[in-house]
Amino acid sequence: MALVIKQRNVSDVAVLDLSGRLWILDLPLRDLMNGLLSEGRRRFVLNLAGVDYIDSSGLGQLVSIWGSVRNRKGLMTLLSPSKRVLRLFEITRLTSVFEICDQETDAIEKAARKASV
Repeated sequence: MALVIKQRNVSDVAVLDLSGRLWILDLPLRDLMNGLLSEGRRRFVLNLAGVDYIDSSGLGQLVSIWGSVRNRKGLMTLLSPSKRVLRLFEITRLTSVFEICDQETDAIEKAARKASV
């Protein structure tokens, strides 16, 4: 299933609700994030609750996006990855890179607070 992205704003945090697969054949997330960064957005929550599969290319996209956000003094938090996706982050030790939250309010609060520091 192709990646579907729905964007909504909570205060000055862009919340992106993702569903489908984050893999080599789909690049809309990277393109959208580059556009948002170009517009001056710096606070992001990626809701992964609907993502059922991430391959190495998808992980690479997330790491690349994370780097771009940090280089612009922003912050990106991940929200509600499935057990399968969370296990992938654990195996690849990306849990030490990404801030991962279970509750949307926590993810938004962390993105807003840390990006303002």
